[in-house]
Amino acid sequence: MSERSVERWRRAWRERGEAGILSKGSPGRPRLSCVQIARLERELERGPFPHGWADQRWTLARVKTLIGRLFHVSYTVEGTWRLLKRHGWSWQQPTRRAIERDDAAVDLWKKEVWPRVRAVRRRATAGSSLRMKPASR
Repeated sequence: MSERSVERWRRAWRERGEAGILSKGSPGRPRLSCVQIARLERELERGPFPHGWADQRWTLARVKTLIGRLFHVSYTVEGTWRLLKRHGWSWQQPTRRAIERDDAAVDLWKKEVWPRVRAVRRRATAGSSLRMKPASR
């Protein structure tokens, strides 16, 4: 504890009594109000296209950017996820596959190409923790 902090607390006690030294809470990030949350939900329901994104996927990074544009409040990607989860939004995955998907080509790639490019696992062998070759010691 610094002397400066103690002096600040003493001055607050003299000026305002016990109310002067009560905690004002965590100086956390700014939160969105209920009105702002309602507006955010309306904007999310409109979709990403009206907000400048070409496809129809909301990502956490896009929602974070939208919050910044609409309310001038900065959230982290993790904070954005917690905010959405707290208000009933959940992670989603498309229920259908892309129209352009070629299942035959995917199967062929898995059978022929993947085995050739996959890294071969090395067997565990006795070794040394030194970073030099045994012959150079």
